[in-house]
Amino acid sequence: MKFILLIVMILGLSGCASYEKFRQITEELEIPTKVYKADYNQTWQAVIQVMRKFDIAQQNQEAGFIKTRWMDNTLEVNFADSFGSADAVKAAKYKLVVNVVKGFRNGREVSKVTVYKRQLMEQDFLQGWKEVPTDGISEKTLLYRIERLVAIDNRLKEIDKAREKEQLENTGIQ
Repeated sequence: MKFILLIVMILGLSGCASYEKFRQITEELEIPTKVYKADYNQTWQAVIQVMRKFDIAQQNQEAGFIKTRWMDNTLEVNFADSFGSADAVKAAKYKLVVNVVKGFRNGREVSKVTVYKRQLMEQDFLQGWKEVPTDGISEKTLLYRIERLVAIDNRLKEIDKAREKEQLENTGIQ
């Protein structure tokens, strides 16, 4: 009985630690999100096109997520901090998780895209990997690129509709 109580207490304490981490993420970190005036499939295709340059580990259109493998960005981190007072990092890596969700706004289908970047850095091998908050630039850049692709696709659809309408009017006149 005491053994079971000890196990429950250990699990409860570890649960509090994970809650603290979750609370810190939700309070301090705003995950970049954007809502697009496009259907799910159109937005998904734009996300796939933007994510082509990354090494994708998992991709599931039905669940609406893409996850990349860990990618090394030690040079970028050290270059960005080269003029600062911080010491150079031994190693840095990150991974991206992109979620696409279908929704409706004002009776029209829209899509919401969320980009989460998990950044790990290692100052020296004794300290090990530590998770550091991201500056949000790469996430916002990805959302902007998706926005531009969706806008271009929407404009091309408008042009096609106008062309079809013009062709129907021209064939009706003759």
